[in-house]
Amino acid sequence: MKERNHELVEKISYNFSHDKVVEIPLDKLRRNPYQPRDYFDEEALKDLTQSISQHGVLQPIVVRETIKGYDIVVGERRFRASQLAEKDTVPAIIKVLTDEEMLELAIIENLQRENLKPLEEAKSYATMMAELNLKQQDVADRLGKSRSYIANVLRLLNLPPSVKSLINEEKLSSAHGRTLLGIEKKHQINQVAKKVIKENMSVRALEEYIKFLNANGQEKPKQPKHNKPSFLVKHEYQLKEKYGTNIDISKTKKAGKISLEFNSEAEYKRIMELLLEE
Repeated sequence: MKERNHELVEKISYNFSHDKVVEIPLDKLRRNPYQPRDYFDEEALKDLTQSISQHGVLQPIVVRETIKGYDIVVGERRFRASQLAEKDTVPAIIKVLTDEEMLELAIIENLQRENLKPLEEAKSYATMMAELNLKQQDVADRLGKSRSYIANVLRLLNLPPSVKSLINEEKLSSAHGRTLLGIEKKHQINQVAKKVIKENMSVRALEEYIKFLNANGQEKPKQPKHNKPSFLVKHEYQLKEKYGTNIDISKTKKAGKISLEFNSEAEYKRIMELLLEE
């Protein structure tokens, strides 16, 4: 819950009047084993390294003492920059935390950063589920998010490694990635991902292409005779983001139809669970 998150964050509050700051040798520190972040911006790290070389570490990192030394709870960028600046020690605050608290703090601290990549976010949720034996709804409750949001983010982990790399490199959006999962012949995902980049396809255009691809093999989609009203396109996109599947809305003067696509029994059950929750 959000209240729980607040309590956890309070546990690592930088209150220097109560917390003792100590200098810890860099070789006694190790990265948080639950750290979800895989990528650290090199330019930003260089800037921080230069700052630490000139002024030192202005804000202590937070660590947990272990038999082998200290695990970094918060502050891995400062630790890495201190290494690059060839420092011997780093100022730190030692906290007593359980494995569960350490895991959640690492994830919460990273989720609050704007530049956390979609797959790092997905990895965070998967780690919480695996390490703490949680279900998607449990993760949603603890982080104050909807179950459908958690489910959609986790779907990115089903993509091939090459497509995950394209998302990490920001050549593809996470919405493109989820849409690619609608391809029935999974060996075509890499090929279509390259096509998306080459042709600068929108998510909507990709959805239309996949519909024709699933129906006709390699046939290219035909141009629609009539463009849909913009409000229908907007609602299709909103529903796709919510339910994580292709959505088609058709409308006449007197009636209309909303279609949700599924490609397997598991996908059908997932969508039905989300619908029944409503």
